[in-house]
Amino acid sequence: MSELPTSRWALLYKWIRRVAVAVAGGVVLLIGIAMIVLPGPAFVMIPAGLAILGLEFAWARVWLKKAREKARSLAASKKKPESGQP
Repeated sequence: MSELPTSRWALLYKWIRRVAVAVAGGVVLLIGIAMIVLPGPAFVMIPAGLAILGLEFAWARVWLKKAREKARSLAASKKKPESGQP
């Protein structure tokens, strides 16, 4: 049985890790999307899935950053006191 050179092992590890992150993050993200209509914490699961996917994919980091900014702006708008209320 021949052994793979170290660089091939590193490449194999990189691809296995990438696939594992994609599967785990994708499953968590899909469960979160399903929880939009099903009972459950969708607004926790979706960012968690994006965070897992963000370990390997730049597009997921961008989506997560946009989701955080949107959540912060919504939270800030809820904290503002309405004028005319006692």
